[in-house]
Amino acid sequence: MNFRRAREEEISVNLTPLIDVVFLLLIFFMVTTTFTRETQLEVELPQVQTENVLGNDERIDVVIDAQGGIEINNQLLINTQFDTLKRALETVIQPGNVQVVVITTDKQTPAQSLMHVMDAVGQLGHSRIAFAAQLESE
Repeated sequence: MNFRRAREEEISVNLTPLIDVVFLLLIFFMVTTTFTRETQLEVELPQVQTENVLGNDERIDVVIDAQGGIEINNQLLINTQFDTLKRALETVIQPGNVQVVVITTDKQTPAQSLMHVMDAVGQLGHSRIAFAAQLESE
């Protein structure tokens, strides 16, 4: 009797599905990562209990620090005079724009600086204003 021995195949691990899973995980983490916005001015935000998040493409950021310094979309203004503020806002706010002006202030920000910003935004015909705050810690 002549029996043939079955050929033993070499055992190997197919890495193709593993590589696919790693790429999917990489894409998932890239999409779900949030980035914090860093500004030149340091502000300590007031606290609130509710959260409402706007996308970056639908907002104009105005930051006012405790000394009244103003920054618009990460550009620090050379002075805080009303005319300078209004001209700077004119460059970023277009007529008929649907963007929201998000005002971020320190807890100690002078009310006059806040009123200047709100007045300048209003004079430009823009009425969508929101205020940034920090969620209260439990």
